[in-house]
Amino acid sequence: MPTREAVEDLINRYSLGYDTADMDGIASCFTDGAVFRMKLPGNDPVSFEGKDAIMSLMRQSAQTQTDQRRHVNSNLIVHGTADGITTTTHYLTLLATENGEIRVLSAGVYRLEIVGDDDLRLNVLDLELDRPY
Repeated sequence: MPTREAVEDLINRYSLGYDTADMDGIASCFTDGAVFRMKLPGNDPVSFEGKDAIMSLMRQSAQTQTDQRRHVNSNLIVHGTADGITTTTHYLTLLATENGEIRVLSAGVYRLEIVGDDDLRLNVLDLELDRPY
């Protein structure tokens, strides 16, 4: 079972990668067959299957943003590891700074499936947001 510190490091590398537009850093956090599912209020979940599809979403999203995003992760629960998969749940608070103003864009819950012992990767990333971002 990976350490809590290693799990937190993976989650924070993913978030910091997005916030600093480090697309290679983000890509290194996912398995090749990863799945990213996002659910916005009142909508069915949208699913992106495979690292290439996930990274296409990340690049397109980053290119359309004029603000500086900050992903704040909190309340991490590591549920445990079974069959080589570590499951977690944590909160996201998404902040944006633009023209000297800081806004809360959204909040939500991440549910992750992480694989690996020494070299952790995201295999499933489910994000349920409280409001669209």
